[in-house]
Amino acid sequence: MKTKQFLAVVALMAFSFISMSFTTDAPKSRVVEEGGTGPYKAIMKEEASLKAHTIFVPQDLSAFGKKKQLPVLVWGNGACNNSPFEHYLFLNEIASYGYIVVATGFYPEEGERYRGPMSTTEQQIESIDWVIAQNSDKNSPYYQKIDVKNIAVAGMSCGGLQTLYNCADPRIKTLMICNSGLFNQSNAGSAVGGMPMPPKEKLNEIHSSILYMLGGESDIAYENGMDDFKRINHVPACATNLPVGHGGTYGQPHGGEYAIVALAWLDWQLKGDKKAAKMFKGDKCKLLERKDWTIEKNEMFKKLK
Repeated sequence: MKTKQFLAVVALMAFSFISMSFTTDAPKSRVVEEGGTGPYKAIMKEEASLKAHTIFVPQDLSAFGKKKQLPVLVWGNGACNNSPFEHYLFLNEIASYGYIVVATGFYPEEGERYRGPMSTTEQQIESIDWVIAQNSDKNSPYYQKIDVKNIAVAGMSCGGLQTLYNCADPRIKTLMICNSGLFNQSNAGSAVGGMPMPPKEKLNEIHSSILYMLGGESDIAYENGMDDFKRINHVPACATNLPVGHGGTYGQPHGGEYAIVALAWLDWQLKGDKKAAKMFKGDKCKLLERKDWTIEKNEMFKKLK
């Protein structure tokens, strides 16, 4: 092979390698379930500025600005997984109703389960820090489009424990504890190693409204979650149950019943939606019209407007 031809081949190979490397490193994204059932079709994506997290957000951000901003849901995963692969249908559905969801963990590849190290409680704080920074950054596509005064923090199982660990953060407007609850000393030995294990006294640091969404008596977190609820008397709290067990309905199309109830809570607490409030308020609340759901509320709950 002549020298010029050889150099041309080498150059082409180098260009191909660089192109492949660039493609591999580019943030991933995909549309899940046609973007969800909400009015703002969502997308699941990576953001280069926030490692080890997955974002769910409306595809078209042009509808949002100073007068109409995106409330925030920060999410922690079950089993302390560092990827929302078990919850992405549920989270995508929420985003399609006009939310930015920042989930702990790496972008879930289609058909794959994450098998790396466990997530940490700090990742939820990183999520909050990130949305606030993005909202203030003139170079960000989210500039002045995020409602940083309306942030919910939530999680399932271990993610719920992570949420309770972070409950004192003053930036939190409301909490959702899903299929989770703090362990008593008597059953702490049944926890998976590596889970955050704050004592029950941690509940005293909650300063916001809080929803427990549990899977009924067959849910392994039922006793812990209901015990939490019964101890909370200083902030508005309610405990809802659907007898589906610990796994909830996250993996059902569009997140199933859990997505419907979670959205009603978020719409009420973060958007002030009075129609959504009817899902929970009153002796004949709309939740009880849905098959098999039950609800309990503490005395402070009546103070929620």
